[in-house]
Amino acid sequence: MLEYTDIGSGPALLIVHGLYGSARNWGVISKRLSDTRRIITVDMRNHGDSPHFSTNSYPDMAQDLADVITRIGAPMDVLGHSMGGKASMTLALTQPALINSLIVADIAPVPYTHTQVHNIHAMKAVDLSQVTRRSDAAAQLDSAGVDPDIQAFLLQSLDVTGKRWKLNLDVLEAEMPKIISFPHFETQFDGPTLFLSGATSDYVRSKDRDTIKARFPNARFAKIPDAGHWLHAQRPRAFEAAVRTYLDAVAAL
Repeated sequence: MLEYTDIGSGPALLIVHGLYGSARNWGVISKRLSDTRRIITVDMRNHGDSPHFSTNSYPDMAQDLADVITRIGAPMDVLGHSMGGKASMTLALTQPALINSLIVADIAPVPYTHTQVHNIHAMKAVDLSQVTRRSDAAAQLDSAGVDPDIQAFLLQSLDVTGKRWKLNLDVLEAEMPKIISFPHFETQFDGPTLFLSGATSDYVRSKDRDTIKARFPNARFAKIPDAGHWLHAQRPRAFEAAVRTYLDAVAAL
């Protein structure tokens, strides 16, 4: 079973982070949304405090989410970003009864070439024996050419005391072709679906809309101005407002 946080009360919303992330990354947004909703935020397999497994495929990740939803109580609303968005879409296309509505943050059900293996190599290259504080690891990541914003994000998964990464780096590297791809499905998810993208991101392109509509016929599209792929971190207030507006509209149907 995945590790997860559970705060607030009301209609349940499951939040699913992206690659190299954790529930911790969504702490501020989760707390804000919990004023009117029950917010469940997971650590995905091979991330955070959840168990390490030998695979990181989307069917496996979707079943992990299904287990959490079944334990807490189905159906619920689901919000997934990037890899978490693909896992959430896989769940919707394979076990639609578990999902009331779906929000997919800056990802489409298509394969990508945006491999993130270079960040794995940078993390593996950090000499953890020389790390006594996060700034020590940041300096090593900086020497490896990792962008400062990405450094801060990656370092949230560093256990300084235990001198280890909470990420299963070997499996994530081996499974990267699956992570940047997407399984083929003939099924559809007919529930309400919002594809919420960063206006400056190229992850959800106009040419992807036919593919999206084929699998998610009730999909709607919206963009967060002045935001890229990390839209929830770059424009948290605008992101939160868009999520609230959509979920309130779905609840009123």
